[in-house]
Amino acid sequence: MSIQIGDQAPDFSLVSQTADGPQVIALSDLTADSHVLLLFVPMAFTGGCTAEFCSITKSLDAYTALDAKVVGISGDNPFAQEAWAKKEGIGLTLLSDYEHEVSEAYGVAYESFIPEANLIMGGVSKRSAFVVDKGGVVRYAEVLDNPHDMPDFDAIQACLKAL
Repeated sequence: MSIQIGDQAPDFSLVSQTADGPQVIALSDLTADSHVLLLFVPMAFTGGCTAEFCSITKSLDAYTALDAKVVGISGDNPFAQEAWAKKEGIGLTLLSDYEHEVSEAYGVAYESFIPEANLIMGGVSKRSAFVVDKGGVVRYAEVLDNPHDMPDFDAIQACLKAL
């Protein structure tokens, strides 16, 4: 079962590849001074995930104005994420959930088969969005079974405006 609105968000520490090398980023550090939009995606270099993160990159200023940081999470290794970000111009922080532990903790991992994509890939994240407030409480939760569907970004921004 996935994390629900009102739940305490499970804290995590994941690696992001930065210009200065690998950096460990914890959710609790992010929520110390802003709200956080967590965007889980199935995998780097795929059409839907690229479209989602490129679109979000174009609107990062709107999220900053809403006092929110946006981070993307996938099971790809941080070096693949870095190559993907450079190739596609993705500007949000990408976090590697290589062991799929965070996807499991949030209840967004496919069990074994992704029928819409005809793939057998247990543990891969479902496309999902969670808004976590500064107190670490989930204020918005959306988990999509079909990897081609996109989160409701209007609803996400409305949630952030209300915080």
